[in-house]
Amino acid sequence: MQIHAQKATLIKRYKRFLADVTLEDGTETTIHVANTGAMTGCATSGDTIYYSVSGNKKRKYPFSWELSQTKEQHWICVNTIRANQLVEEALINQKISELKNFTDLKREVKYGNEGSKVDFHLIDEQGKATFIEVKSVTLLEKQQGYFPDAKTERGQKHLRELIEVVEQGNRAVLFFAVLHSGINSVKAAAHIDEKYAHLLQLARQKGVEVIAYQAHFDNKLEGINITLENPLSVK
Repeated sequence: MQIHAQKATLIKRYKRFLADVTLEDGTETTIHVANTGAMTGCATSGDTIYYSVSGNKKRKYPFSWELSQTKEQHWICVNTIRANQLVEEALINQKISELKNFTDLKREVKYGNEGSKVDFHLIDEQGKATFIEVKSVTLLEKQQGYFPDAKTERGQKHLRELIEVVEQGNRAVLFFAVLHSGINSVKAAAHIDEKYAHLLQLARQKGVEVIAYQAHFDNKLEGINITLENPLSVK
C-alpha cells in the first residue's frame, strides 16, 4: 500500500476524532482522526505526523491523519481503517503463510449470535471456511506491544464469536496487524482490559488461532509504502 501524505507537526489530539496540527507553511488547522482508541504514545505533542488530503468537497475536515513519526523514529499508522486494507493486500498477495491457498475471499460477512460482521471470510480448496477478525496494534509500553489500548466490549464480543466459530467446526483467526515499527511482540493488555485478556486466553484454549504481523514502512518521494510482512509472536 502506498499512502500519499504531507508532513505536519502535532499540536494536540482531542474529541477522539480531531487533532490540531501545524502545517509545513506554519498554518494551524484541524484534521480528522480515524481512530477510536486511546492512541497512547501515538499522539505526543511535537511529533511529526503525515496526513492525506480528500478530494470530497463536502467534508468539513479534508485532511486525515495517517501516520506518526515519533522522536524515537518509530513509524506508526494511526488510521485504523488501513489495518483491514493492509491485511487484505497481504492475503491477496499470499504474504501470510498461515492463510494461503484460499479460493474465495469476502469482506464484512455476518456471523455469530451477537450481530457481528467478520472482517474476512475465506474458503480454502477443501471448502472449509476461515473467519478472520483484524485488530490494529499500536500500543508500546516498556518495549512490549499490547492490545487493546482501551477497554473494548466490541473486542470481547468478537472473541466470543470466534470461539463459537470453532465450536461449529470452522476455522477462526484473530489477526493482530501491528502498525508500529517499534513493536516486536504482542501481549494482551490485562492491565487495561482484564476481561479481554481472559477471553483471549480462553479463545486460544478453545482453538482460535492468534497471529500477528508487523508493518514495514518505506518513506519514498512518491509516497509512504506500507506492507505487512514480518510475523511476530503473541505472548
